[in-house]
Amino acid sequence: MKQIYFAENLKQLRKSKNISQDNLAKLLGVDRRTISAWENKVCEPSFTILAKLCEIFDESFDGLLT
Repeated sequence: MKQIYFAENLKQLRKSKNISQDNLAKLLGVDRRTISAWENKVCEPSFTILAKLCEIFDESFDGLLT
């Protein structure tokens, strides 16, 4: 089974695009604390949010998750 690296990938992609947690939260319609929780492996986003993240970062699901 593949290792999931979502938290690390999200943080790296967000920083590479110079998007703050606040700005990403606004783009997704979630609270900034939610972005922080994802990046700190406290929880994971829904499939719908994952799809939006793929659009924002022009990334595949596989690229975002592994």
